[in-house]
Amino acid sequence: MGSLDRTSASPAHPFNSTLETGIRALVVLEAFHPRRCDLMEMTWLDHLVVHTGDLDDQDVPQSLHPDLPNRTGELLVRRQLVEKSLRLMQQVHLVQVYETEEGIAFGASEEAPSYLDLLQAPYSLALKERARWMAERFAFMQTDELRALVEARIGRWTASFRIDETVPRFEP
Repeated sequence: MGSLDRTSASPAHPFNSTLETGIRALVVLEAFHPRRCDLMEMTWLDHLVVHTGDLDDQDVPQSLHPDLPNRTGELLVRRQLVEKSLRLMQQVHLVQVYETEEGIAFGASEEAPSYLDLLQAPYSLALKERARWMAERFAFMQTDELRALVEARIGRWTASFRIDETVPRFEP
């Protein structure tokens, strides 16, 4: 894979904001379509789509975000941001929320592809490429298989965090 030119990045780039995280979530959900993902899976996938280098496969794309020390701890704080970002994308009708027997799941809405086609910046194109790469490998995995992958590549303690039961439920 070619390298991503980071020198042309805007100084106002909303790095890891609710909006950027929501767009990443939407890109992942669209790449994984028709699979629906729960909040824990979305948290793992949000980490992996920008830190693909953590996967250590032969044909793995270069990570989009810097490989900072202790970044595996990001998963512990990322869940709340991912949840807020999914809520934002739901409010603008780009993400659908589904109540299943297993709990809440998320999927890209019918409007998502049209919106994502508009995103043509180098970062956006690289993000979509990595999401498609991940979907080819992981979209058909069960949650337990995905958890095992995250535990093996990132660490058991970060993959096993529990969702706080006091978090308000999504309103479909």
